[in-house]
Amino acid sequence: MKHFLASFWLLGTFLHVCTQRAIPASEFQLEGDYLIGGLFDVHDDTGSVKPFTLSNYRRFQMIRFSVEQVNNSTDLLPNISVGYDIFDHCSDTQNFPGVLKFISANGSIQPWSDRQSVPSKVIAVVGPFTSTQSLTVAPLFMVNLVPMVNYATSSSVFSNKAKYPSFLRTLPSNSDMIDVIVRILQKFNWRWVAFLNSDDDYGNDGLDLFTQKIKDTEICLPYSKGLSDSTNYSQTFKQIEAQQINVIIVFAPENSVEPLIESAVLLNVTNKVWIAGDAWALNKKLPKMKGIKNIGTVLGVAEPVVTIPGFSDFLHSSKAQLHCKYAEQDKFCNQKCNCSCMNPEDILAADPSYSFAIYSAIYAIAHALHNTLQCGADKCNSNITVIFLCCFFSPICCYPSEMGFVLFFNLFYVLNKCFVQVPTSLCSPECPAGYIKKQNGIYECCFDCEICPNGTYVNITESPYTCIKCKDIEWSEEGSTSCNLRAVEYISVTDIVAILVLVAACVFVGMTLAMSVLFSVNYNTPVVRSAGGPMCFLILGCLSLSSLSVFFHFGKPTVPLCTLRYLPFLLFYTICLACFVVRSFQIVCIFKIAAKIPKLHSWWVKYNGQWLVIAVAFVIQAIFLVIGYSCKPPSPYNETSWYADKIILSCDISLKASTASVVLLSSICALCFIFSYMGKNLPKNYNEAKAITFCLLLLILTWIIFATECMLYRGKYIQLLSALAVLSSLYSFLFWYFLPKCYIILVQPHKNTQQYFQGLIQNYTKTISQ
Repeated sequence: MKHFLASFWLLGTFLHVCTQRAIPASEFQLEGDYLIGGLFDVHDDTGSVKPFTLSNYRRFQMIRFSVEQVNNSTDLLPNISVGYDIFDHCSDTQNFPGVLKFISANGSIQPWSDRQSVPSKVIAVVGPFTSTQSLTVAPLFMVNLVPMVNYATSSSVFSNKAKYPSFLRTLPSNSDMIDVIVRILQKFNWRWVAFLNSDDDYGNDGLDLFTQKIKDTEICLPYSKGLSDSTNYSQTFKQIEAQQINVIIVFAPENSVEPLIESAVLLNVTNKVWIAGDAWALNKKLPKMKGIKNIGTVLGVAEPVVTIPGFSDFLHSSKAQLHCKYAEQDKFCNQKCNCSCMNPEDILAADPSYSFAIYSAIYAIAHALHNTLQCGADKCNSNITVIFLCCFFSPICCYPSEMGFVLFFNLFYVLNKCFVQVPTSLCSPECPAGYIKKQNGIYECCFDCEICPNGTYVNITESPYTCIKCKDIEWSEEGSTSCNLRAVEYISVTDIVAILVLVAACVFVGMTLAMSVLFSVNYNTPVVRSAGGPMCFLILGCLSLSSLSVFFHFGKPTVPLCTLRYLPFLLFYTICLACFVVRSFQIVCIFKIAAKIPKLHSWWVKYNGQWLVIAVAFVIQAIFLVIGYSCKPPSPYNETSWYADKIILSCDISLKASTASVVLLSSICALCFIFSYMGKNLPKNYNEAKAITFCLLLLILTWIIFATECMLYRGKYIQLLSALAVLSSLYSFLFWYFLPKCYIILVQPHKNTQQYFQGLIQNYTKTISQ
């Protein structure tokens, strides 16, 4: 940095004569023990004419008043006087003489010197006004850590203390202001906005900050524009209207805003919400503009105006005493001020922006000086060399962030009073509850709405763009914002239908037991012998054991319950069908095969073929069941697809694991049907084969009906239907095979004789031989 300042040495020497020229006492200078430098743009040298504004002059008078207040204070800096040297920072081409004067020591600039040995002329500098001006001169003051206490520069770049260690300010930064603006937009749900900024360091910084701060919000910026002297306002407003933007943020100084608003009035821009940055929020000229009410609502974000006691008296007193005899002298623009025409009332009526910030800046410097000089109640230590370095960073100079929140809430109180109906500024209207957003275009604010289907919901706080699937234990209707717990359903043992089925199963067991007793009593009768003899007891016993499956169809499913739901039926019903296969074959063999193929009949009798077939069927089925249930045993299963709002507790029985067992059972059933059907032409009164055929038809019909129901219905009563199918399979043989035989034994004993049966056989044999 010393090499950087060395380049200014010759310039400083050249301007030394200019900065040392005698200037008579004026409003720009005040002698004192310690000097404060001031950079105030009393004029604005933007062209050949040097316009003069009352608001600038008001701020200029405020620094003079603040210094006077410090000097008149009995508690602050006793017996110490503070002076000032103010430079009219009116032109980018004429700024450096005043700046070099402030950093000079004894009329010369020595950038390579140690500041402790060669202190600068001023202890601190207040100003300048704009961010661009501050960026230009700040590096010169930062080298030797000359404190710059700024009252108007809000650019966020100065918050970088590594680059600007001695830069302080008494106003909120652009970051604070943009925060408030963003929160206003969020408060009123304005998501589709335009940002117009001055094309300078202040405005561009505001645009950058705004772009960063809306990244994680729902606010979109479809249009932004840097304002300059060459801006085509007509084209700007056409583009804003084309995109249907109703909220316009204007972050620019007054000299850029005034032509913008004038153009809006002339171009008949109406019904907009204008959000004003602090640079023009308190503008006095715009509210008086003709037609201003038509442009819409203007919301200003600014510090509250603080009335400073004594300022009015100071203006009246100073204007009465001041004579501007030096106005025609050939000096820089900072000494040219025809102040004789300045009316105190006009000055007081000017824009009061930054007045309190200037007042605070002077008092911050005074308090820092007071602490540095170790001032007491009546005197200070005058032997101390005042060099503000790190010690100057005092909380007095810091803008309190709490004030931003006070401004924010006070502002919303006022805004809520302003709006009868809050204007809207949205690319797309908000989606109804239960709808998700499908982005339409490059901006997240532009979207289509799609309803969430059944079983999903949308949580707009987490993700307004995704339908979230409900858990398996939850359900939701179409267009839901949350999920509900599903009702869990199963048929308990205490359910009335379960009790009726269990009673029917118990009755079945009782009837098989009674028939077994009846058959055992009449064991040697032709009816019992023709029904199978000892095989009848095996069939009745297996039918009773098969009914055990019914008792495991009810209650909350568990692994043991699911395992035993079909295992007894598949195993023992296989034996029953194997017995009927043998019985059907024997009937056909006796009446048909015995006469035509006697050798086969003799072989069957010799090797007890019926028991061999039954044993083989039992063993094969047992092996199939063991393998299948070992590979994938039945387990509890939650049926969630059938009902949206219910969970049906059932058993998951693997089709692959039980395929072999079912195929074997079906094959035996088919074989049994074939043999029994072959005996349909047997004697009319000998209806064994017919009875078996009818029982098998009922069995096949039962399970066809049940399979159809399983495809059409998956509710909790499917287990009831399964239990009824098992009972139907059992009762069909009990009623249509065994019950008629019991009827003959008990009611028609004359048919239960050897002579009766032999007569039937002999008559049929003669018919076959003929």
